[in-house]
Amino acid sequence: AALREGYERFDPRAYLHNNYLPPRADFSSEEFVVPWKLRCLAETFASGEIRGRTLIDVGSGPTIYQLLSACDHFEEIVATDYLAVNREELGRWARGDPGTFDWSPFIRHVCKIEGRGEPWQEKQRRLRQRLRRILPIDVHQPDPLGAPLHPKADAIVSAFCLEAVSPDRAAFARALAHVGSLLRPGGHALLLGALGESFYLAGAAALPVVPLGEDDVRGALRAAGFGLRDFRSYAMPPALRTGVDDVDGVFFVHAQK
Repeated sequence: AALREGYERFDPRAYLHNNYLPPRADFSSEEFVVPWKLRCLAETFASGEIRGRTLIDVGSGPTIYQLLSACDHFEEIVATDYLAVNREELGRWARGDPGTFDWSPFIRHVCKIEGRGEPWQEKQRRLRQRLRRILPIDVHQPDPLGAPLHPKADAIVSAFCLEAVSPDRAAFARALAHVGSLLRPGGHALLLGALGESFYLAGAAALPVVPLGEDDVRGALRAAGFGLRDFRSYAMPPALRTGVDDVDGVFFVHAQK
């Protein structure tokens, strides 16, 4: 209940400003956190192993960067979020409405690191074309989308969602198991999340986060029936500790059900 009340004050534009503009979204060096996240995703999708009909993005928030490398490998991408304001923000971007957040620096950077010489506008067009649905989700329900999913998804992505909406580590582990139920056997999960974070700011909202260590993430994956394929971590440098949160670092996981 306290989490729901806090998220009623969530401001998507403030969240985007805090996390997806400089200094954190600085593309001049791979040492910065946003290029690190994009490279983790690009390298993992470059294997060609993670592909299929449907990918579900769990707790998309107001962001699309986590889908840029994915859009080449799936026929349909389903974005999801608990908050209507975030679903509306995503819908405006998908339609190309004026005044939405400018993701072009992110798209240009992904095209650069993927190295295929593709114009960034083409990747943007393809993601908009394949982002077919934007749905409500509640990761604390056994059926997060409100009903069992048929057919199951081939892959899920989730970035900075589960630890930010869970009051404790046990709730985080349960939420991970719930979203795992959206996957077919053998399906892949790519997770980005915060390490050692207890709060973050999004406008008037100061939102609690369950502080996770690497062992907490690994244990929750095992309990949810995932095999770990890759685990990477990033230590947040002092220059990026801007006061909008108290995050120590970021983890990236590739796991398989």
